[in-house]
Amino acid sequence: MCLAVPSKVIELKGEYAAEIEYLGNRRDVSITLVPDVKQGDWVLVHAGFALEIIDEQYAAESLKLWREMNDELAIT
Repeated sequence: MCLAVPSKVIELKGEYAAEIEYLGNRRDVSITLVPDVKQGDWVLVHAGFALEIIDEQYAAESLKLWREMNDELAIT
């Protein structure tokens, strides 16, 4: 089973990479699988790759579940 994290695209870094933010963390990921992604889009990220562009409502619902899971497991 794979877990993909909903993340917001903060900055495009050339044709193949972007800086994303998820749960207060930032990192660079590959955007080769989502060539139409734009700054401000929400994406699902797994293993350093943006896999799919998602809408803001789905991202918000998913992040709520991630936060609840983190709180339950006391993950920081």
